[in-house]
Amino acid sequence: MQGDNLALKAKLFRGFADPSRLAVLEALKDGARCVSEVVGITGLSQPNVSAHLSCLEDCGLVKKRKKGRYVYYQIANKKVLRLLSQAEEILSEVGEEVYKCTRY
Repeated sequence: MQGDNLALKAKLFRGFADPSRLAVLEALKDGARCVSEVVGITGLSQPNVSAHLSCLEDCGLVKKRKKGRYVYYQIANKKVLRLLSQAEEILSEVGEEVYKCTRY
């Protein structure tokens, strides 16, 4: 059972490890946004943002709601916001070492 749990955790962290998906999540930290807003914040292309939002939605990390002609995406679970914040806290302490790390 532990091996399955570790594999699932690794899969979750691989999702956060993708710089584009992480940029999309960071763009949604302050609330719901439409795709064009996420594009403007991240500098990613619209098809790229849409693909990452779809992936994040499939994984349950973001949810969407339609308002008129627009679809707004937001982080689906407040614990994701805490994880992003905790990553910042960790990096404030070990960021230089992580930056220098050549093993991954």
